[in-house]
Amino acid sequence: MKFIVSTTSLLRNLQMVNGVISSSTVLPILEDFLFEINKNALTISGTDLETSISTTLDIESKSEGKVAIPAKILVEYLKTLPEQPLTISINEDTFGVEITTDKGKYKLNGENGNDFPRIPVPENVSELSLSTGILQKAINKTLFAVSNDELRPQMTGVYFQLSSEGITFVATDAHKLVRYKRSDATVAESASFIVPKKALNLLKGVLPGEETQVEISYNASNAFFRFNNIHLICRLIDARYPDYNAVIPTENPNNLLVNRADLLNTLRRVMIFSNKTTHQVILKLSGNSLNVSAQDLDFSNEAKENLDCEYTGEDLEIGFNARFLLEMLNAMDNEEVHMELSTPNRAGILLPTETEEGESLLMLVMPVMLSV
Repeated sequence: MKFIVSTTSLLRNLQMVNGVISSSTVLPILEDFLFEINKNALTISGTDLETSISTTLDIESKSEGKVAIPAKILVEYLKTLPEQPLTISINEDTFGVEITTDKGKYKLNGENGNDFPRIPVPENVSELSLSTGILQKAINKTLFAVSNDELRPQMTGVYFQLSSEGITFVATDAHKLVRYKRSDATVAESASFIVPKKALNLLKGVLPGEETQVEISYNASNAFFRFNNIHLICRLIDARYPDYNAVIPTENPNNLLVNRADLLNTLRRVMIFSNKTTHQVILKLSGNSLNVSAQDLDFSNEAKENLDCEYTGEDLEIGFNARFLLEMLNAMDNEEVHMELSTPNRAGILLPTETEEGESLLMLVMPVMLSV
């Protein structure tokens, strides 16, 4: 087998696939790229058995066949090369790989491509189409709230809830929760599934900047995302998602309106003086004044700042983990943020003051009990 390919084109496609490859694996072949040559097309695949990515690019070749090539050495080598055509030859008996440039020859050992794990293909799937803009926004607004607790696998992914009324994306780690709805993307038949965090991180990294459609197929075990020349497949989390609506408080008589950037910057400064375990900041609300404070009794550190705001409700003092608030404020992109509060031991709700047509965003954060 033999083919000619551009250095830049090959490296760009390898880097898209490289994110799925794990160096700590029990199967050595999982540290490889699978190259499938079909005349003038090269398909490159990688997998960790849970998530797989494939991408296809144009090459010059009259060959057909497949080979597994070690990922790390190939990517490191290509990063050092200037743009030029590469000639890659594969010995079909030994699977040895020879790369020829205008200045030298490089050899490495490949493996039999037939030994590479089978990449799942769509079977008995339902389908929907989402724009890259909607999908990117949904991932950006939910992924930070996903849990890393492997003992609760249902929370280690983003919940996709599809219906004829729209699509809802939910993420929670029991301390914070995000619900992002789109009424401008619907399906005829209701369905729901949980997409793992790693797969969405990879998807976020390879989604193109320009607007295009992402074709999403799903069945009971896998989800398939296809756009341009990229195909990402992931095994869904087989668990029941918690009833997230039950934890969203509906009676919130205290309402705060504050500039998002001002609150963000205040929290960044004040958090430096907070307890390094709880990251607790205290919000004191009275009239049209918001006082943000923190202290670390172990080191006698303390910080207080006042912010202008619009507040309606009873005077309130409530504690939150500043890191959670920062994550939520960073995931918003509007000028002002609206907070709904009830009592110091009930969850606070963050809402954007403005949203695009067809979208709805709600973020919930659990309070930290005030340290006396």
